[in-house]
Amino acid sequence: MTTNQKIQRHIGTFLMLLGICSLLYIYYPILRTYFFPPPTPQIQAQTVDSYWIEIPKIKAVAPIVINVDPWDETIYKDALKKGIAHAKGTSLPGKGKTYLFAHSSDYPWNITRYNTAFFKLHELKSGDTITIQNGKSTYTYTVTDIKEVWPTEVEYIKNQTADLILQTCTPIGTDLKRLLVFATLEK
Repeated sequence: MTTNQKIQRHIGTFLMLLGICSLLYIYYPILRTYFFPPPTPQIQAQTVDSYWIEIPKIKAVAPIVINVDPWDETIYKDALKKGIAHAKGTSLPGKGKTYLFAHSSDYPWNITRYNTAFFKLHELKSGDTITIQNGKSTYTYTVTDIKEVWPTEVEYIKNQTADLILQTCTPIGTDLKRLLVFATLEK
């Protein structure tokens, strides 16, 4: 084997290893979620002004960014990098009709950097619980219904009937439709 062939062989091996490492870096969060789920962390709300959501069934825990304009893409995209967005114009949790939305996915290279707390939201069923907490109160909701709707069906945010609605895009990896989870506040 000539020196040139040896160099080409090493370059080929290096490129294959680099490709495998890149794929692992991109898809590690998805693999970790399904094959090595971390234990559910405790809700971290410590002040009256900060809210956190916990969905035990899907091991989702995330901060809630309050009063995000759901009609302004620039504003809500920035908020979704920090947590679950609370739709401006709806009530705070426990005080009326609350509408929360978040990503179910993002570009694979962004999954670890941006909020994808609703990645497994499609796994919820009627009867599952959702907990929202701030520094002084804990609100427990029970899932009552789940619907898939078209992005143009905005009447759910305008004429909300459930105590809590969670929204994300579906199928995962697209923004084709919206998955809505309806829940009632336990008294």
